[in-house]
Amino acid sequence: MTTLSTQVQSAYEKQYEDNQAEWREMGARKKALNILELTQGLKFRSVLEVGAGDGSILQQLSEHRFADELYAVEISGSALQRIQHRNISQLKQSVLFDGYTIPFENNSFDLVILSHVLEHVEFERRLLRELMRVAPVQLIEVPKDYRFGVDKKVKHFLSYGHINMYTPSSLRFLLKSEGFTIMKEKVDLYSRETYQFMYSKPAVEKKSATTSIKADGLYLFKKLLLSIPFPQVRDHFANTITVLTSSGKENIDIF
Repeated sequence: MTTLSTQVQSAYEKQYEDNQAEWREMGARKKALNILELTQGLKFRSVLEVGAGDGSILQQLSEHRFADELYAVEISGSALQRIQHRNISQLKQSVLFDGYTIPFENNSFDLVILSHVLEHVEFERRLLRELMRVAPVQLIEVPKDYRFGVDKKVKHFLSYGHINMYTPSSLRFLLKSEGFTIMKEKVDLYSRETYQFMYSKPAVEKKSATTSIKADGLYLFKKLLLSIPFPQVRDHFANTITVLTSSGKENIDIF
């Protein structure tokens, strides 16, 4: 039986007791927009978010009337409390789970969302198989953390809880090798306001007109690079990859 390590469980139980609400709300706005863009034209009655955190993405989706019914599973009790305090109008149920076994029957939902969760997961394939089990359509987003020399920044990434590194290509490979069919994808940057926020952190330097211009300049430069019609350039400079997938029709043969 696959279970969360004690270290991981303890870390995420405390994660939502901090003062990072502004950062999470900012990220949720962009993540929700990515979900809305990739699912445009599709209708969902019931949607589950796995690893829903404090419910900030679900709040955004509810405001857009994204589905008739929203559901959440989360490993952190403190996060569930934050979800419940939001009083999200379409939210029908939010429950604690063990990180791997989603406590719902097969095909209980029209869509399952896994946004910025996979990079935290010790046994990623185990969780991906659960996504495929509970819904025929999946929406998965991860940060593009991998870059040359990433092994020299282990402490940095662990401070965010990121134990898995992805590129757009490596995520595609992971999903295809598990039998997912990629229907749509979006390789993109963080939002402009996120760049502004990152450059205004006291740990970087005091916020000023100079740092604001620097943040805008970096964002616009990267946006220009992503517009170049070469996938290698786009994949290299992106911050995130979002994919809309469906359960594969064929079994994957290994050897």
